[in-house]
Amino acid sequence: MAGNVWEWCADWYERGAYDRYRRGDLKPPASGSARVLRGGSWYDDDTDFFRCAYRFLLDPSYRYDLIGFRCARALA
Repeated sequence: MAGNVWEWCADWYERGAYDRYRRGDLKPPASGSARVLRGGSWYDDDTDFFRCAYRFLLDPSYRYDLIGFRCARALA
């Protein structure tokens, strides 16, 4: 699901996160100043934004009509 609104993720943004993950350190950052957003929005015209691997960052207090979240829960 992509392209409706940018979706907030629980992860803090870290510039070198993917390099660290490739080395085997899979723990997400414990803190930071920006959160990850994914998914792109109806307003975007760059198709790269809709890739699952694309991450964007914003201050967690930022609010705009192009940003939302997805509700999820464990199935078990």
